[in-house]
Amino acid sequence: MEIWKLLLFIPACFALNMTPGPNNLLSMNNARCYGFKSAFIAGLGRISAFTVMIVFAASGLAVVLYASETLFLVIKLLGAAYLLWIAFQLWRSEASPMTEIENHRNHLGLAKQEFVLAAGNPKAILIFTAFLPQFVDVSTSVNGQFFVLGLTFLVLEMCAISIYAILGIYVRQWFTKPHMAKRFNRACASFLALSGANLLFIRQI
Repeated sequence: MEIWKLLLFIPACFALNMTPGPNNLLSMNNARCYGFKSAFIAGLGRISAFTVMIVFAASGLAVVLYASETLFLVIKLLGAAYLLWIAFQLWRSEASPMTEIENHRNHLGLAKQEFVLAAGNPKAILIFTAFLPQFVDVSTSVNGQFFVLGLTFLVLEMCAISIYAILGIYVRQWFTKPHMAKRFNRACASFLALSGANLLFIRQI
């Protein structure tokens, strides 16, 4: 892969990684509630979902999925419904504990939440079917280029997870009082609900 394409890809990709979407907001809230370690482990669920999508994109299956109106609609509806469900749960939740989770079952639950949220976001399908291919030269090894681009995307995504988790650690100091924590939960819930509603208006290109 030509180095100049990679140099163009990295800043554009990192801008996408850092977009304050539902997964990044979830990482920040997980860090605020449970600490950096738990938020980072939970973020690995998102990384797993994106890895599967990158493999699909490299094999051409993602293009088929994106071209299918029915499958795209199903993913869109499920993704929106899950986002709204998380928003509802967060809105009703009381102030969360400010301690690290040591229970591996809880870590797994947070990771599953990140995985489902990422897998049910049709914007992610758009990234891997419309954004990544722009940097692929079809005259050479496509799979090799997808591997480099995909690996770079995942590394940058882990950086974004870490940055949002650090932000979550920082803001937790502002919400030690239960009523302030509840307000923050409801603000996050409102943003997630808006994101879920926004998914319903995403259309195929």
